[in-house]
Amino acid sequence: MRIAVVHRDRCHPRKCGTECIIYCPRVRTGDETVIIGEDGKAHISEELCVGCGICVKKCPFEAIDIVSLPEELEHPTHRYGENGFALYGLPIPAEGRVTGILGPNGIGKTTAIKILSGQLRPNLGILHGEASWQDVLKLYAGTELFDYLQVISQKKMRVAIKPQYIDYIPRVFSGTPRELLKNTDEGGRLESLIGAMGLSSILDSDIATLSGGELQRVAIVACLARDADFYFLDEITPFLDIYQRVAAANLIRETATKRPIVIVEHDLAVLDMLADVVHVAYGKPAVFGVITQPKGVRVGINEYLGGYLPEENVRFREYPVIFEKRAHTKGAERATLLEFPRMEKTFPHFHLEVSGGDIRAGEVLGVLGPNGIGKSTFARLLAGVETPDGGAVPISAKVSYKPQYIKAESSDTVEFYLRSCTKQFDTSLYQHDIIEPLSLGPLLQSSLDTLSGGELQRVAIAACLSRPADLYVLDEPSAHLDVEQRVRITRMFRHYVDGRDAAILVIDHDIYLIDMISERILVFDGAPGVHGEATGPFGMREGMNRFLSRLDVTFRRDKSGRPRINKPGSYLDREQKATGEFYYYTEKEEAA
Repeated sequence: MRIAVVHRDRCHPRKCGTECIIYCPRVRTGDETVIIGEDGKAHISEELCVGCGICVKKCPFEAIDIVSLPEELEHPTHRYGENGFALYGLPIPAEGRVTGILGPNGIGKTTAIKILSGQLRPNLGILHGEASWQDVLKLYAGTELFDYLQVISQKKMRVAIKPQYIDYIPRVFSGTPRELLKNTDEGGRLESLIGAMGLSSILDSDIATLSGGELQRVAIVACLARDADFYFLDEITPFLDIYQRVAAANLIRETATKRPIVIVEHDLAVLDMLADVVHVAYGKPAVFGVITQPKGVRVGINEYLGGYLPEENVRFREYPVIFEKRAHTKGAERATLLEFPRMEKTFPHFHLEVSGGDIRAGEVLGVLGPNGIGKSTFARLLAGVETPDGGAVPISAKVSYKPQYIKAESSDTVEFYLRSCTKQFDTSLYQHDIIEPLSLGPLLQSSLDTLSGGELQRVAIAACLSRPADLYVLDEPSAHLDVEQRVRITRMFRHYVDGRDAAILVIDHDIYLIDMISERILVFDGAPGVHGEATGPFGMREGMNRFLSRLDVTFRRDKSGRPRINKPGSYLDREQKATGEFYYYTEKEEAA
């Protein structure tokens, strides 16, 4: 079984000279294996293709993928036409539990949810004609999904969906959050949901003026307030701080006692705490995706990180994702790169105090704290975008800054934009250090204003690191990135400044990412929206204990070395709190 996929957004026959046709051996023998269709894009006949892969290598825009599949994947659940993406398998919603889907972006998670929510009837891979619901039910007869799909086929399923990209909400709705949420109150829970997510103070604001975190909380409440038979939440964590993530997780758990919930989430700490089972999704993004049978949360996450599924006997990644058991406090002595003085910044309703500190050459410095506490203001002070009270304070370093919220208002290509940021674009070092780790090669000819949230995030990271600077400040670089992309940027950041007279400061709410990436951390505390205070930098153990103790959450490592949040009130949770060690049992780790 072989599938050929042409990524139409990357296919530019007028620019490449149709090398896929010129070099195809079957075309040279007279077969029409590759042609240019009426839409001006390449079309590949899967029946005639011999899978030589020459066209894949010759295409300058990486627009072609040809993949040989195992025999058991002969019949897809759904395929997007000739040379389109193919999905195999579906997750299984179950009443009374939260079902997680874990996998990279572009692997078919959204397609699966469209099928489960009744928005899309699976075509079973039939390219000419269509599959009826009777065909679908026949295929799933005797499986756990049969009864569920039967209800969908009868159009009796009521669905509530929280979309992935919440920045589209102001484009389709104008008014206040109160007006929007009033229309979603079908279960009589609206007031309690608003209180739990801390939305009372913004209910009468113009929805177009809300921050990403505020929009995210409005979207979560709007979804859970509906009286539905099936709830789907696509990424609840972007732009939420850890306090808000825990609050959202608790509300979702409460809702799941009555209705099935499926959640897609890339924050492993939240997924681990929230889900009852997970389906691992693997394959090749934008080419094909396979959704496994449900697995226990711990087992599923560890198998995904390991890149190998024993039950399926499938290795889908060449390398495992390893969480290092490194002693953060034993890092090499580093020279001071810059010192930032004590600073204050006053707004009409908010005041920030920064105690002052130092940033060292070659280090990655993490920043933790709740939303509205002044982390982004601190980043803008370092970057010179904001001026502290009392006038400008000279920072003895050149700063490159990636803001929290990024927008693409230009139709320039990604390559043109990056070339405007650096003169090193054509060097092998730049390609190796920036383009390859961020997987930007296929996007270089795409317009900025056509990119998805995750793609735009990777371009913004690349642009920040492309500018000549001593200090690189990145505000929430993990937003909309999948697990593998997050792991790659942690490696990339640490490699990028290692041995250089430069440093990276990362503000993020993904505790796993901060744990993997940082040598020291700054901790922000205070009253969100009123007063913030920045303290540190601290060593990892001291800083994380400060932060986690205020969150009232304890961390441990499992046998694989992966950090895990202890279940609240569990034996390990109580034991660590009793000793004041919220962040790993260092003594036990070293003894092991």
